[in-house]
Amino acid sequence: MSATEMKPDEIRDVVRERYGEIALEDSGCGCAPDCCGPEEDAGGSDAAAKSRRLGYSDAELADVPEGANLGLGCGNPQAIAALQPGETVLDLGSGAGFDVFLAGGAVGDTGRAIGVEMTASMISRARANAAKAGVTNVEFRLGEIEHLPLADATVDVVMSNCVINLSPEKPQVYREALRVLKPGGRLAVSDVVATAPLPDEIRNDPDHLAGCVAGAALVEDLRAMLLAAGFEDVSIRPKGESREFIQDWSVGRDAVDYIVSADIAARRPGA
Repeated sequence: MSATEMKPDEIRDVVRERYGEIALEDSGCGCAPDCCGPEEDAGGSDAAAKSRRLGYSDAELADVPEGANLGLGCGNPQAIAALQPGETVLDLGSGAGFDVFLAGGAVGDTGRAIGVEMTASMISRARANAAKAGVTNVEFRLGEIEHLPLADATVDVVMSNCVINLSPEKPQVYREALRVLKPGGRLAVSDVVATAPLPDEIRNDPDHLAGCVAGAALVEDLRAMLLAAGFEDVSIRPKGESREFIQDWSVGRDAVDYIVSADIAARRPGA
């Protein structure tokens, strides 16, 4: 069955199965459709090396519990989130907790960082990471990003790192993000976007769907989704340099000709 023939729940099952397997491994494979083996380089572990390429600093990498960084992102939403002490931050698709732990450090003891993740084994791993490190201002909730387990207007910042492209109902994700944000709250997302329509052989491939490729939205379609959801001050900044690491995801494929990573920012209207 092709990805375009699959129902939303079937797509979620494919994604949940793939990332459930990753949660049980010692390191992640990034967003590649085909899993790569662990490797070491002069920069340290494979996951750490990948994160450095995405813009994370050595200080950030040293500031998270061991096992939280699975090398699964396509950017650094922390860099555009401008987090402040005392804020409440929500990470959509939080995995083993990497960006949640970084956000918790940025908002401090008076703030809170919450991760929502639909894969139970990822939630278990993230909670174990928090307990092992004694981090008390983070929490992880099992749920779907299309149906967030949070009350209205309770969050200052919504972040996400290469996850929303995996959703079969992206407009609903952005409506939910707006709902939980306080008036004036901020959206800060790193995700892949399509710079041209994807060929059918890529768009219809379930492996490319779970690998952060087939679900990429065109930039103008994404802008329209955000505006329709109610966001303002929408900024989508594609990063051409990201093609270098995206090429690593798509060995033997030409997806790199169609997608790039982008920094996506927006704001809920209000105070």
